[in-house]
This record gives sequence, C-alpha cells and structure tokens, in this order.
Amino acid sequence: EFYNRPEKIILTASGGPFRGKMRSQLLDIKPEDALKHPNWSMGAKITIDSATLMNKGLEVIEAYWLFDLPAENIEVVIHPESIIHSMVQFEDGSVMAQLGMPDMRVPIQYAFTFPKRLKNHYPRIDFKQLSCLHFEQPDTETFANLRLAYEALNKGGNIPCALNAANETGVKAFLNGQIGFLDIQEVNAVVMEKIAYISQPSLDQLIETDREARKIATDVIGQLIP
Repeated sequence: EFYNRPEKIILTASGGPFRGKMRSQLLDIKPEDALKHPNWSMGAKITIDSATLMNKGLEVIEAYWLFDLPAENIEVVIHPESIIHSMVQFEDGSVMAQLGMPDMRVPIQYAFTFPKRLKNHYPRIDFKQLSCLHFEQPDTETFANLRLAYEALNKGGNIPCALNAANETGVKAFLNGQIGFLDIQEVNAVVMEKIAYISQPSLDQLIETDREARKIATDVIGQLIP
C-alpha cells in the first residue's frame, strides 16, 4: 500500500531576540528587551514565549496531538530568517516545506479559508534578495523551556496542562517586573516537579491541575521577589 506517511515534523523557531546568548547574558533582561522580536509582530505573551522558546515547546505538544507522531519524531530547529515556517519529512526521506514572509495574517487567513486560499496583497518573498537560509540546533540548556515541554509531553497525563498554567503565571510576573527572564523556566520546572501527577485526567481534573499549578507558581514567584 502506497501512502505519503509523515516520518518527521520539523518546526522552525526564530530563536527570538536572545538567540546565541548565554545564561550569564540573560540575567538582567528587562521585559522591553524581550518584547523586541527581530521578525514577528505578536502580542506580549507570545513574544515572551518566543524569547524563552516556550512557544515552540507548546507547538511540539500541539503537533503530537494533531498529527499522532511520537515526540522523538517532532524536531525543532532554529531558523533566524523565519522564512520556512515548518517542514514535513516523509518516509522516503523527501521534505516539504512551507515558506512565506513572517506575517501572522497569512496563517490566520488560511485558518478561516481552509482548504481554499484567498488572494491578498501582503508582502511576498523576493528570492533574488534572499541570499541564504540558516539553521541551528536549539540551546535547551540556556533556554530550558523547550526541554521542559518535551519532558512534559513524555510524562503525559496532566503535566503539559500544569506546564502551560505555570508558564502563563511566570510570563505575567516577568512582564510585571516581579521576576527575571530566566526565572520563568525555573518556575515551570518547580511546578512540573511539585504538581500531583494524574496519568489519565478527566476534564475536571485538568481544570483543578490548572488551578493548582497557578497556585504553586504564584508561591514560587513570591519566594523569588526581592
């Protein structure tokens, strides 16, 4: 039987404004620094998630549920130009990529019009001006949120829910100037460790997990505030 079965999904991340930075260079990062994304114009929450690589971690979890591929078959690569938005590798080794300008209006439009595409007048790629595309391995030691997302996905149950709730709480505290940039991932790690694990949570249990994770995160943040 011939079937174009995906072998791997490859998600691209711009790396955000702090791509290539070491931990020591991120200790005094202010919200206004993290909100200066080099390619994308997004809301504050998503922009911070891009800077911490959490947005790509959440996309890994989403891809797992949407496309029924194991976590090890969902790869993240840093692509600073943000021209390739995702790639699919098939069982014969061929790769298909979706390319476009870094403009959220295009995927939002397509979400409303799928499977049709409507004409628009947004900027187009000029391949004559596009000299090269770069790809890098993500630094999951400095930007631990991506690693935590994979850990949450592999643990399963209610852990991804707890991670999401903790991250929302931590990002809000960072934007409010209560904690540092690197503290966001520390809050996430503590919540994942402390939350009571439920292997097959019901909706009510997920709602309770969300509430409890936010409480734990708030307590951790309270200890971090000078």
